[in-house]
Amino acid sequence: MTVITGRHLVAVTACVSGVAHTYMAAERLEKLCQQEKWNVNIETQGALGVESELTEEDIRRADVVLLITDIELAGSERFENARYVKCGISAFLRDPQKVMGAVRKILAAPQHTQVILD
Repeated sequence: MTVITGRHLVAVTACVSGVAHTYMAAERLEKLCQQEKWNVNIETQGALGVESELTEEDIRRADVVLLITDIELAGSERFENARYVKCGISAFLRDPQKVMGAVRKILAAPQHTQVILD
């Protein structure tokens, strides 16, 4: 298996209450990306509103978009043309390696490819 380094990932985390799980998922993802040696920008949508909002340039530059959410995202249309993986917060927190495996697999897929994990 080839180890891919220098990838750029952008993500959005959002949970129903917008408190603990939103930030837990963001923190876990940051650690995973450090291990993978990937650059990551994470937007959180929580009780404090949208924080660290992703720009159009961030999204365009990204190799993959990861949407970790249990709610309808504000501004979700921004990701329509992107290659993305979408999963629920609890699925990500329970098995982050499964989600990251899907992210690695989709890297070779064409833009507009969308994977939704249960």
